[in-house]
Parts: sequence; C-alpha cells; structure tokens
Amino acid sequence: MLKEMVEKGLLPPVEERLPENPVVVTPYEEIGQYGGTWRRVWFDLPDQPNVDKIAVEKLVMFDKTGGVILPNILEEWQVSSDGKTFVFKIREGLKWSDGVPVTTEDVRFWYEDILLDENLTPTIPSWLIAGGKPLKVEIIDKCTFKVNFEVPYPLFLYQLAYQGQGGYVFVVPSHYLKNFHPKYVPLEKLTQMAKEEGYDYWWQLFAAKGTNTNAWITNPELPVLYPWKLKKLTDSQLVIERNPYYFKVDPEGNQLPYIDEIVFYRIQDKQMALMKAIAGEIDMQTRHFGTEQFTILLENREKGGYRVLRWVWGVGSIVTFYVNQNVKDPVLRELFQNPKFRYALSLAINREEIATLVFHNLGEPRQASLITGVAFYDPEWEKAYAEYDPEKANALLDEIGLTKRDAEGYRIRSDGKRLEIIIEYSVTDAVVDVLEMVKQYWENLDIKVLLKPEERSLYMTRCEAGEPEIGVWSFDRCAAVLSDPGRLLGTVWDGPWAPLYARWYISGGKAGEEPPEGSDIRRIYELWDKVKTSIDEEERNKYFKEIIDIHKKNIFFIGTVGEMQIPVVVKNNFRNVPDGLIFDHPLFSPKNARPEQFFFKTR
Repeated sequence: MLKEMVEKGLLPPVEERLPENPVVVTPYEEIGQYGGTWRRVWFDLPDQPNVDKIAVEKLVMFDKTGGVILPNILEEWQVSSDGKTFVFKIREGLKWSDGVPVTTEDVRFWYEDILLDENLTPTIPSWLIAGGKPLKVEIIDKCTFKVNFEVPYPLFLYQLAYQGQGGYVFVVPSHYLKNFHPKYVPLEKLTQMAKEEGYDYWWQLFAAKGTNTNAWITNPELPVLYPWKLKKLTDSQLVIERNPYYFKVDPEGNQLPYIDEIVFYRIQDKQMALMKAIAGEIDMQTRHFGTEQFTILLENREKGGYRVLRWVWGVGSIVTFYVNQNVKDPVLRELFQNPKFRYALSLAINREEIATLVFHNLGEPRQASLITGVAFYDPEWEKAYAEYDPEKANALLDEIGLTKRDAEGYRIRSDGKRLEIIIEYSVTDAVVDVLEMVKQYWENLDIKVLLKPEERSLYMTRCEAGEPEIGVWSFDRCAAVLSDPGRLLGTVWDGPWAPLYARWYISGGKAGEEPPEGSDIRRIYELWDKVKTSIDEEERNKYFKEIIDIHKKNIFFIGTVGEMQIPVVVKNNFRNVPDGLIFDHPLFSPKNARPEQFFFKTR
C-alpha cells in the first residue's frame, strides 16, 4: 500500500518514518502479511469505544494482564526517590501521522495552552492532582520533560497507563491545534471560523478539532499516533486506514500494522451483529457478543467460515449483591454490619446451579473477588463463604438472634417487624434470572425478599445517595486494580456497599458519613492512603494485600458467577488473535491483544 507512494515520492522511505527505537510487537502466532480490510460492526458514534479500544495508544501501556507497565509513546522514565518527580523521554524520531516530528513543544502546548486555559480545561482531572495541587511540567530538551507533584505520587504511572491517551494529554499535535488557539491566531478570526462551523465560541471549535475524545474519528485532518487514522465517516460506515508513520514493528523490522484499513458498518442492534457474523461478514469482533450468543455462534461456524475464541471477561462476579453498610433502617443497618449475616446470605446461594442454568457453565461459581491471572488475585477470597451450605447459613442467622418467625414463617427482626430485604437493580435479562433464583435461596432462609427494578439513571442516583438496602451490579475493574480500585473502596456508585462512608472519604470529610474509628472500612481508606504514597513497591503491595484481606474477612459484597467466557468471532483466515485473553476496561481490551499485529493469511 505504501511502497507505491514511496516510489512516487509522495512518502519518505520506511526508515525515515520510524522512530530511532520503535516498539517491537511480538506476533501471537507468526510474522504477518500486509493488506486487507478488516470488517466490523458498530452502533455509530455512541459506540466509540468499539474504535478507540482497537487503535488508541497510551503514553505507557499495561502488559496483557495489567500487572506490568511498559514503555509506549514514552520510551523511558525515571522516578525521584521521594516519588514526587517523573522525568519522561519521548521516542526520538517519533512522528505524527502527517509526518511532523513529535517533540516536547507538543507537551508544552498541552500544559500551558490547554490544561492551564480555563476555557479549554474548566476543571483539571483528578488524576493530574496530588496533595490538592495540580502537576507542574518542565521542558528539559526536545524529547525530555519533567512532571512534578507536591506530594509523592508513586501510582502516577498506573494512571498514565490507564488514562493517558496520546493525542489528548501530555503529547498533542500542537502544530495542528495552534491553528485554533487565540494565542496563535487573532481572536476575531477564530470567532469567525467557529461561527462558520456552527459554534458560538473558539474553544468549542478547538475541542471539536482536537481535544474532544471523538475528534480523531470525526476530523480527518487531526494528526494521530495510532496504527490507523480516519479515512471517512458516513451515515453507513466508518473507515480508518493505515498510519504510514506508526511507531511499531514486528521482530523482523516490518512496520505495523499489517492490515490496511478497518471498516465499521453501522447496525441498529445486537441481533444484526449476530446475523452478520453468521453470514461471514465480520472478520474479527467480540464487542456486542455475549455468553448468550455462544451456542448459536458455535453452531454456525462452518457456515460463516469463522472460529470462536474464548476471552475471559475481567469480572469477578457478573451479578453481585452490594450490602449497604449505610442503610437508613437502623435495625437493618445493625444486621448488615454483622459479618455473620452477610456470610449467611452468601452461603445460601447455589452458585453451581446459577452457573449451569443461567450461564451454561461459561463462568466460574465464585465469590466477588479479583480474577485469576491478575495482580493481587487471592484464591482464598475467591472461595470465601462461596460454598452452598444453607444449613450453616440458617445456623448463623439463629446465632445472631433471628430465631423467631411470624405467622407466615418469616424471621422477625429485633423490633418485632418481619425481616424483609429490598434488592434494587438496573434491568438486564441475565440479572433478572439470577435475582429470581437468589430471591428463592434467601426466602428459603425465611427472609422476605422484594425485587425492585429501576431505570439505570434512577438506580445510579439512588446508589449515590445511599438509598438502596442491597444494590446489584457486576464486580468488575479486576485487571490493573491499582489504577482503578473503586470497587474495593466503595467509590463506584453503582455498587453501593458503603456509599456514605465513601462520600466522606473522597470529600475529605466534608460530606457523607464518617466511618467509626478502628472499623475495618476506615482501615481500608487508611491503607489506600498509604498505598497511594508508598515509594517502596514491596511496602505498597503489603498495604494493598491487607485491603484484600479485610474484604476476604468481611464479604461486604456477595458474588455469584464470574470469570465469564465471552465469544470472539474470528474468520478462519484472520490470524494472530490470542485465545484466553483477559478482557477488561483498564486494559483497554481488545487493545491488549495488540490488534496492530492481526493479519489476513492469504498464503
């Protein structure tokens, strides 16, 4: 594709397009072949992660499991002994997709003219703040820059791997974006340009041209650092094509990506995705396929000319019961804060039955806990109170004083009322099936259970306010947990196991409800504060392991079935796609499969 352009003088030879030290990507199966169009489906712009998670490059990247941070756009770094200063080096000779060199002028422009401009950045993102103050950036030379924080911030690299998308933060195409900034273009002219494109203010035009996260798939002029760049966007399809200046190669020095272009065909619903796969019109895709499609996809493999790989969803429990430690009813609160009550609820659940009847044995019966293969996985937590033992569950309830029954046989609370629990959830089919089964398991303990379905935004609002007695969501964010520990801290509102305590913690004590001195939940927050500031990795890991141990002991949230297998449709001639990959948001999956090394095998 590019050789002809080089011969015509339209493009420099490949050695002039690559950085001095390109990233080497080891193919999963074999050295690939160039060419081909990769066909996928999407739901148009609201489905943007479908595109981002194939192409977008981070400043540094996680390995395939999220356990190790690797160089990427940034070639190397040093961290000061006090954990406050980071010195980063951009790859020498790295170029934007239009051939313009990437330098620290791109960093300076981002810091001074975007981050510190209140029109463009009204609120500085929290991950760029430590000790209550934002980072400071200092340019050292054309490839090297320094980042300083007020306090130690040893987890900053984890945030860079999680949040730091090249082209949006730190390294942005300044040579292009200066055309839309009043520091470099007269404001009167910019205002006129904005109005001509339908905007009221210059900063709206600036965002549309480059800093909106969808700019790279709506503005074909925007230079990028990704394996593919925008070719065209129409009502029916999105096409991204090879970036001739992409900075990665295979072990033989062949510039990646192997595939020329990717076409995303617009569809209306998931059924259309299934039909296109069966018809052989999708070359590789997992997004919009779930465990419920496994059987039909397997049955139609020969017809569609594809194979079905199995990736492991980074979810410790797909249906998880978050027992609200801040529940407003004082009698329920006393019960919910008693670990024996939570153990009883957990022991009453027949996870094997749920795995078989609802998920067709495509997931593992387990406690809500970190998944196998990721950092801080603990097999004891996975098994904690996860066996099916209704006899022991009943004994625990009797032990904490719930021995009396009403006329209908339900247990009676300490205030003489019937023991009744309301479970709130946002509706999906699999959740409803599991909830009906868990309702029966818990009613077998003589606890009355009411199921309360809610529209998602209402559910989220109620969770944030600490209203549900028990809320239901998945236990996700298992990979690269140090970059996103929200499930363990309770700061993710869709899983309301301690929402008012979490509000107190993240507000610095200005809101929410203070957890009792000496309580395990308060200890979790104290430990996380130590994790965030510990320079020594061994010490940091020791503190985080103690957080895991507290959860293992308490079971604040109750899991059912996790480590779900998700189907990956892959055409028989589409190669280098790994099997058994961990699929999770912090890893930007399927980017952790390294799509730039996928290829069509034609010989």
